[in-house]
Amino acid sequence: MLYRILCVERNAQVRETASYIAENRFTDFIVQAEADYSSDIPRLIRRENISLVLLNIRGAHTAGMNVCAQIRKESAVPVILLGGSGDFGLARQALLYNVSDYLTDPVDPAELGRSLEAVKKGLLATGKASSPVQAVHRTVIHREPASPCPIVSTIKEFVEEQLHRNITLKQIADSLKFNCAYLGQKFKQQEQMSFNDYLLQQRMEKAKRLLATTDMRIYEIADAVGYTEIDWFYKKFRAYTGTSANEYRKQCFVTA
Repeated sequence: MLYRILCVERNAQVRETASYIAENRFTDFIVQAEADYSSDIPRLIRRENISLVLLNIRGAHTAGMNVCAQIRKESAVPVILLGGSGDFGLARQALLYNVSDYLTDPVDPAELGRSLEAVKKGLLATGKASSPVQAVHRTVIHREPASPCPIVSTIKEFVEEQLHRNITLKQIADSLKFNCAYLGQKFKQQEQMSFNDYLLQQRMEKAKRLLATTDMRIYEIADAVGYTEIDWFYKKFRAYTGTSANEYRKQCFVTA
């Protein structure tokens, strides 16, 4: 089975990444297409049935990461980044885009070979007799539960830190430069609930803890969990717990 590679270079005339593949004769992979940063990469991925993207970001880290973001808006195809730096911030951003590997400059062809083999094993584990495109699709579905998506962890951290504020998934998506629908899908796949349901759960569970362990007034608790309108907090709390905030606090003191 041949897995189709799309090589993306800042300057397509360099063909550097493709030369790695040709010189080392990596089995089961073929360079199906090459492109530069200005190309419509998601369209190429769909049209050419791409199994893996090799994205060369050497000398163009910011522009290269923007290309990675463009890919992730529409596709979960495996991506290996080549020519990165040892900068932690850049590596962390790469993790947010759920890349398969991040190879720093200078790229060792042997290390690239190991990365390709790791991707191939993942595709084979879920694809077997399927076409490369089908294998990529099912890799996303079956591998995520065993390996939490870094971007979902980032969303949850954001919620924890900003729970007292008005939070929407679109705000988070915009700040991370991600497609909102894509983030919503990734979040639901991993957490088995929508982002809004998760946000409500976190607000209500914190409110319950504050009611049970502090003497804060209820309007203060409502504000601490992101509700500026006390009546709306009362309504949401009753719907979530089946009782009012006052009744819940009394029950906690009785059973304490």
